[in-house]
Amino acid sequence: MNDKEVLVEVKDVDITFKNGKRVFKAVKNASFNIYKGETFALVGESGSGKTTIARAIIRLNNISAGEILFEGRKISGKLSKEDRTWVQRNIQMIFQDPAASLNERATIDYCISEGLYNFHLYKDEADRQEKVDKALNAVGLLPEHKSRYPHEFSGGQRQRVGIARAMIMEPKFIIADEPISALDVSIRAQVLNLMNKFKDENGLTYMFIAHDLSVVRYFADRIAVIHNGRIVEVASATDLFRYPIHPYTQSLLQAVPMPDPEIEKAKQLKTYDNKHEEESEEDGSLQEIVPGHYIFMNEKQRPEYEAKLKEMMNTSVSS
Repeated sequence: MNDKEVLVEVKDVDITFKNGKRVFKAVKNASFNIYKGETFALVGESGSGKTTIARAIIRLNNISAGEILFEGRKISGKLSKEDRTWVQRNIQMIFQDPAASLNERATIDYCISEGLYNFHLYKDEADRQEKVDKALNAVGLLPEHKSRYPHEFSGGQRQRVGIARAMIMEPKFIIADEPISALDVSIRAQVLNLMNKFKDENGLTYMFIAHDLSVVRYFADRIAVIHNGRIVEVASATDLFRYPIHPYTQSLLQAVPMPDPEIEKAKQLKTYDNKHEEESEEDGSLQEIVPGHYIFMNEKQRPEYEAKLKEMMNTSVSS
């Protein structure tokens, strides 16, 4: 990946929350790069820290250690008003719950135009109306929908409004926080195809958050697996599914249901043991085991993972 331009850098980031005297570290020493023009997926179970990292990138969560860079500029910590405006202008977020992320008292016209108003991204009223109409058409909605309110739409339509609201800002980077988890299965493919369309047309970069590996397999270029706030594996989508090395990644893949009932019945589920992670907690780090494939491990565990990878590759070749 050395020939690709790095758009977002997350370096040794810790995120801590306090409740009185109690301290909880939600994210531990997270590090990864997101390259320009790619879809980078962050996958893990509920409560693993996916959204916490995403909200830190967009500056909704403070970080307690490390730093976050966007286009080589530090965007974590204290920033000037000008730099905060630059971040808000170029990084947008599609939230998980389209009902909760839209103002129920505002019309669709205002919901989509809010960013235009805040950043004065239109010449006059006619230009603003034209931009809103174009955004609605792009997501498969009609201009006459502008006068309606969010509660008058289905979940899939509200999510389309959320996408239009993000896209109208013409950002360079979009964080999609489980944008399809609240949608019907029949609508999910439409939303993913819509996001891919915008990626191809506008050269967008996505950070796609999900807990369902079967979805990101066909949507993401690279995948990072997170468990208990710790990034445990990073690889291309192809390599992660072909050679899942970390035990937690293997357990996630085993949990994906198979369409063939006989295969599903015969499948032996792997339960992840936290003891494995505890062994590498103190002296472990995210290390490259083969080019582009990173595993959280210590030096004692490295031979075990290398042997496991070799076995997988030999099995793949023989089959």
